[in-house]
Amino acid sequence: MTTAFVLGGGGVLGAVEVGMLRALVEAGVRPDLVVGTSVGAVNGAAFAADPTGDGVARLGALWQELSGGEVFGGSVLARARTVLRTGTSLHSPDPLRALLEQHLPGPAFADLLVPFQCVAAQIEQAREHWFHRGALVPAVLASCAVPGLFPPVEIDGQHYLDGGLVHSIPVGRAVQLGAGTVYVLQVGRIERDLVAPTRPWQVATVAFEVVRRHRFAADLAELPDGVTVHVLPTGDTAPGLREDLRYRDTARVGARVQSAYAASAAYLARQG
Repeated sequence: MTTAFVLGGGGVLGAVEVGMLRALVEAGVRPDLVVGTSVGAVNGAAFAADPTGDGVARLGALWQELSGGEVFGGSVLARARTVLRTGTSLHSPDPLRALLEQHLPGPAFADLLVPFQCVAAQIEQAREHWFHRGALVPAVLASCAVPGLFPPVEIDGQHYLDGGLVHSIPVGRAVQLGAGTVYVLQVGRIERDLVAPTRPWQVATVAFEVVRRHRFAADLAELPDGVTVHVLPTGDTAPGLREDLRYRDTARVGARVQSAYAASAAYLARQG
């Protein structure tokens, strides 16, 4: 039976997926397929390149570099200049591109040891687009192109934005590709109920979260008979939707990795 790892989006909260991957590897769970969106595309591609404990350790090193501030770095003035230059985004994708080129093993999906797919929102046709062949880094960048933070990524004359717009936790894609057992690596949002907005700046965040969760819930409701889904826990009760507004805050990356590792290891042990 095909086993899939599905890695959801969530910005800096995606550090928890490193801990979850470590717990899975130590429990002897091996994927036949890895599916990712947004920051889950970064984690998923890196893990598919080396699905071992050493590979997870290298992914942890990648996150240490993310924590260094290059990707989301820059002063307020520097970010204002980027907005003026691009017209659409606060940050250049160049630091993230360089980081991916440094840590991923080769230029193409074919260089990965485990089949991997990632999703992005294709602008011109307003649809989801799944990347699974060809150049790897541009596809991952497209999946991570958070609107307003990074500019749209152009590939073969088409433009793409963050995959979380169309598939925040793409369980349905894994099932469509034949997965019978699915391990969901998520960043913690679905572990707690939403709260109605009380401030103007909360409205868009809550509305977007409703859309994201609805797609995931629909995927779970439509699971075929015989498909088993394991949603790994983060072990973190602290983050709320306010984290979406603090996307540059990497101070708790290490703590999130350890919390998710402990909680997921305990969960997997209970599954026997």
